[in-house]
Amino acid sequence: MKAIRMSEPGGPEVLVLEEVPDPQPGAGEVVVALRAAALNRRDVFVRKGVAKVPLPLTPGSDGAGIVHAVGDGVTGVAEGDEVIILPSLAWGDDQRAPGPGFRILGGPDQGTYAEQIVIPAANVYPKPGRLSWHEAAALPLAGLTAWRALFSRARVQPGETVLVIGIGGGVATFALHLAKAAGCKVVVTSSSDDKLAKAAALGADAGVNYATAGDDWPAAVKEANGGGVDVVIDSVGSTWAGSVDSCAPGGRVVVFGGTGGAKVEMMVRPVTLGQVGVLGTTMGSPAEFAQLLAAVDAQSWVPVIDSVRPLADAAAAHEREEAGLHFGKLVLECS
Repeated sequence: MKAIRMSEPGGPEVLVLEEVPDPQPGAGEVVVALRAAALNRRDVFVRKGVAKVPLPLTPGSDGAGIVHAVGDGVTGVAEGDEVIILPSLAWGDDQRAPGPGFRILGGPDQGTYAEQIVIPAANVYPKPGRLSWHEAAALPLAGLTAWRALFSRARVQPGETVLVIGIGGGVATFALHLAKAAGCKVVVTSSSDDKLAKAAALGADAGVNYATAGDDWPAAVKEANGGGVDVVIDSVGSTWAGSVDSCAPGGRVVVFGGTGGAKVEMMVRPVTLGQVGVLGTTMGSPAEFAQLLAAVDAQSWVPVIDSVRPLADAAAAHEREEAGLHFGKLVLECS
């Protein structure tokens, strides 16, 4: 089979299409013939060596396809089943946080930038019937991250206002869809008026250009919203202080990434005086993935796809992801 391989960290050019042996399922495993895979910001960190993983590696956390082979002891999954992959491996039994064996598909485990993948049978779920292969492949990591952030961590309620920092990425667009479906008002930020317009077309109630607003962007958020927000979804890291300042008393800031840097400086008093909760999260559990898929089946929105490329063009997709030019998910066709 063909797969994208990286043997050293570096720029997009380290992603090379190679012939590799077909995977064989062990006990409790299945082989999925992938129809599509999708990119996440994590893939860029893996490629650049920010996330330390054993090499050589096939990257990729997101995928959907057809079960090609089934290992011994597998029940409930059969050859020919159309499935979507849960990239959260070995979460454990505690819904509050992952266990010590937790890892994310696509480093250290071999990922989805390939024609086939071997994966535990417990990590494949029926593909939502109303989604295309591209849409299904786009859903898992970012959709699950947004679901846990909104519902398990922030415990968002109908009628609340949710602020999504940096609209355009996968988690941000899923957070917009899910929050609107939950009966929330949604405010978004971006440095791009074009992205703000696209978010408005998806249902965002207000948008703030933080490049235009400058350091006073939290005040611009409050002006656009008519007051502080109840929940902030923040994947940037360097924006934590502004996210806290954007909150109404008792607001919750859910953080899960550091695309703007790994270190944060912020004042204590806005958190304590505002009674603001800062909640960390990452990925999600199998139970939460099942909840997400049930919501997708019951609701009408679909994942936003920025663009689709053949597997061989993974490097070009990485260039677009890293530059932040995309709106929605970048997808690779695997077959």
